[in-house]
Formats: sequence, structure tokens, C-alpha cells
Amino acid sequence: MNRSFPITRLLLLALVFFAAPAARAQTAKMEVKQPPTAVVSLYRIAPGKHLDFLKWMAEAAAINKEAGVPADQWYSHTNGDSWDYLHVAADLSKEQQAKVDDVAKKHGRKTGFAASLEIRTFVSWHTDTFVIGPVSAADLVAAAGK
Repeated sequence: MNRSFPITRLLLLALVFFAAPAARAQTAKMEVKQPPTAVVSLYRIAPGKHLDFLKWMAEAAAINKEAGVPADQWYSHTNGDSWDYLHVAADLSKEQQAKVDDVAKKHGRKTGFAASLEIRTFVSWHTDTFVIGPVSAADLVAAAGK
């Protein structure tokens, strides 16, 4: 008579009941990922510079596309507050920004501080806010529970 048979069964049952949930919990921990980040900008454009600003930004969007970074989104003011355009763009990593700068230079565009001075020729006021998103309200509730 082989007495190890019941012990083997018990060990298998223990693995099923205890190891499998632990493995699922570990997998669930690995699947939790940070929400994406973005930059939300509001622009008030200098009088008479709206079309120049939009052309400049359209060129920047083409450069971003060539560099392979996520597309940005634009909203145009129609009524209410005094801003003209709302811009939502991915918060780029250092590597992504370096790629954008390389492509911009290839097209003869300024980068860094020189570019920030150039955009100010179109803008009378702007603000940038770093955010997480896009996310749902449920995602934010889940993040708050951590």
C-alpha cells in the first residue's frame, strides 16, 4: 500500500487553494499601471497673431507626428472666459523630447529657450498645468484607494 498518495493529493489541493490565488494577486499587482500624464495649456493670443500662432502650432504638430509622439488636441474658445485656445499634449519623456528637438532642427525650427521666446511673439499670456489623464472618475477613485 502506498501511503504517499493521500499526502500528494493534499499537497495538490493546497497548491490549488493557496498558490493559485497568490499567483493571481501577483499578476494583478503587475498589471497596475500609472495613468498617463499630460500638459494642459491655455493661450491668450496677441491681437492680430491668431493665424500666425495656429500655423506655428500646426507645424509643431507635424514635427511631433514625424518624431512619433502622441498627437495633441486643441480646443478653440467660442464663449465665456478670455482665453483663446486650450491645448492638451502628452507630457513627453526626455527621450521623446530629444527626438522632437532633432526633427525640429532638421526642419530649421528653434528648440529650447529660443523656441519659448519665438512662441511669445504670438502669445500675450499662457499657462501650463501638468495633469494625469485622460482617466475616468472611476480610475481616480481606484487611485485614491491605494
